[in-house]
Amino acid sequence: MNVGPYTSGMEFHLTTETEAKLQELAAETGRAPNELLEDAIAGYFKELAQVRGALDSRYDEIKSGKVEPVEGETFFENLRRQEEELSRRRPNR
Repeated sequence: MNVGPYTSGMEFHLTTETEAKLQELAAETGRAPNELLEDAIAGYFKELAQVRGALDSRYDEIKSGKVEPVEGETFFENLRRQEEELSRRRPNR
């Protein structure tokens, strides 16, 4: 019988380096390694859902015509141009 929030177990393997970092963090914080992993994974899924929501929203804006897509190379050319312009405006040090 399981006690606590977990109804079934899951096993995964960490590199030696990652496991050492996890153990070190557990020792520093006084929290169990499985709690730290649970928090990390939950945070990852939350962030993933936010990114997915932003991408879905942007896709809907493009599909509806509210936003015009920009080709990747054009975007980077504009970015480089803006950076050069900002560099020219800064006083020389």
